[in-house]
Amino acid sequence: MRQCEICGKGSMMHGARKKLRGNYNPTVRTRRYPNLQKLTVMEGLRVNACTQCIRTVKKKEAEATAK
Repeated sequence: MRQCEICGKGSMMHGARKKLRGNYNPTVRTRRYPNLQKLTVMEGLRVNACTQCIRTVKKKEAEATAK
């Protein structure tokens, strides 16, 4: 299963209610996946991380080098 290796974010079901003039048909369910990218964390260690985690990691690295 596709999953972020940092925060554990995985797929989720997403649904939208489709109203067709009195014909209520709640079958519009789709699976949404997180935006996973390959990230090199350490020397040669690559992980699948969601873009939110990538932004957080880059931000913490920038703060650490600024101090």
